[in-house]
Amino acid sequence: MHSLILLILLPQSPPAYEARSTAVGAALLAEDAPEWERAREVGWGPAPYRTRFRALWNEHGLHLRFDSEDDAPWFTMTERDDRLWEEEVVEIFLDPLDDGRYVEVELNPANVVCDLRRLGPGETASDPIGPMDRGFDVTGMQTAVATSDDGWIGTLLLPWEGLGFSGPPTAGTEIPFNVFRIKRPGGPEAPEAGAVFAAWSPTGSPSFHVPEAFRPLRLVP
Repeated sequence: MHSLILLILLPQSPPAYEARSTAVGAALLAEDAPEWERAREVGWGPAPYRTRFRALWNEHGLHLRFDSEDDAPWFTMTERDDRLWEEEVVEIFLDPLDDGRYVEVELNPANVVCDLRRLGPGETASDPIGPMDRGFDVTGMQTAVATSDDGWIGTLLLPWEGLGFSGPPTAGTEIPFNVFRIKRPGGPEAPEAGAVFAAWSPTGSPSFHVPEAFRPLRLVP
């Protein structure tokens, strides 16, 4: 009798992301800055909404870049607002001090940080519907958006002090994080129709700030 062996291949979780150091100062890196060539690039998501992510760091902060393929980028918000449910964005979740209090930063195609908040004290990332600190601010944060041949590019600089560090971290520091993209092909008239929630580290649901979604962002020389 022959034995039947079933091999079940489960989706592999993305590994840690290594953010390389850069000698640039405290200014926001432009999308065409040559320093980005040093950064490791990771990508995910379906065409034509594929997203690519890069990160660099120095003593001043964490430099981030999202390249968003998008045949029809749109937005509704032109200034800061927490009511983001009908907006398309790129987003990063960070747990800067690795203490279960995550920072959420969402950027739309109009260069509006349309959601910036931190999980409230005493809550954990396993309770995503807990109270949020909507008054939280990443002091000194800089952002920019530029158009590209196939969509738009968002760049960000998040200063360490604004993220809660008492001083610049050193090489070897690991920061739990996840990045993702919301694309709403139906536009402002039907934003929930066929909405695409595409995370670099997916969980099988639209929740990307639960513990199983986080991967280490490792600072390397």
